[in-house]
Amino acid sequence: MTWDTKTQTFHGGQEHRFIHNFVEDFSVTTNYLGTPKAALEAAKDSVSNGNYEEPFNAIILNQNVKKIVTCHHYPPADQEPAKSSLAEFLWPNDFQQFKDRLLLGNGASEVIDLVIRAAKSTIKSDSTLTWKSGPWDTQYKEYYRSAESANMRILDGNSKEVANVLCIVNPCNPTGDYMPLDEIKHWIEKNVHDGGFVIVDESMQPWHSANFRDDSLTQQAEFAADLYSRRNVSLYVLHSWTKIWSCTGLRLGSIICPTAEHCSELKRAQVPWSVNTPALAFLDSVVKDQQYMQETWDGTSQLRSYLIEQLSALPASKRENFEYKGKDFLSWVWIEMRSEQVATEAVRLAKEAGVPVRSGQPGYIRPTHVRVAVREKQYVDVLIAAWQAL
Repeated sequence: MTWDTKTQTFHGGQEHRFIHNFVEDFSVTTNYLGTPKAALEAAKDSVSNGNYEEPFNAIILNQNVKKIVTCHHYPPADQEPAKSSLAEFLWPNDFQQFKDRLLLGNGASEVIDLVIRAAKSTIKSDSTLTWKSGPWDTQYKEYYRSAESANMRILDGNSKEVANVLCIVNPCNPTGDYMPLDEIKHWIEKNVHDGGFVIVDESMQPWHSANFRDDSLTQQAEFAADLYSRRNVSLYVLHSWTKIWSCTGLRLGSIICPTAEHCSELKRAQVPWSVNTPALAFLDSVVKDQQYMQETWDGTSQLRSYLIEQLSALPASKRENFEYKGKDFLSWVWIEMRSEQVATEAVRLAKEAGVPVRSGQPGYIRPTHVRVAVREKQYVDVLIAAWQAL
């Protein structure tokens, strides 16, 4: 166990380092395509020692220089040009209007913590602040951890009680539930106190389709502004970019704030240079890789269907009670196996075959569930062969 369970929230993606016959990792919801090659090269180049020998003044003066080694310099404090490049990806037609509301972070975890701390210090209340997740069966636990660390009172996601702080993962990881735009806006209005904070995590939403922006809160600046002016509710839209671009080791997250002033307050509390040089170089490159995104949209749902077809073809005694949850566009399947014993055995057999899956027990406390990432057919076949012995 690589996690200190007394102090840290469990997360998948660690087992592969300890599996002698490792084939493929089904335990994390990263893109089946793997890391985009051009962006990975950009990250490498940003810290490469290379053979570059021109003096510093020549670097400044020579406009033809294409590669400047930056490992021995601090990353840009303004996160540029990567921040503007991400802004243009999110708002292709008017990114200059919105980029001052955007802040990059060292993965989603950093910006989650920044917003929860801002809520704790901003919301005026005579009693303990209340926190509520989305109305899902379970969701990503880092929000819960941050709220608990801030001594907030935790409400059940299905509670009718209105909360000071809402944190909803949409689409929900791991359950695969998804609220379309109109539905989530209505849910926010009904579940947060005036003066409250809302974080909507849309990390998995870009998988939706080439038109993902049309169903995203990133495009709802007027709604966010109205919510703030009418009810003093601060709406933040968060992304972890490490899943869609398969770069979990680099730690890349971002937050869209309700106003530029909110963004400045988060920046005031943020540790300087929290996003490192290779991560910024990677981001600046990857947002321009339109072919990678198109292949993601074209291939993910097809491979997800193949995975479910192969699971459904297991002998009836093994799969007759399985329920496959989640939207078709998502990069994983949340499987209800209806038996803790079967789910435990499924996790063991997958690991033994070198294709680890995510158990629903640690972290999510759903012992009859297993999460399986979308992967290419040859790797799915290895998993299915292992599960013949369930």
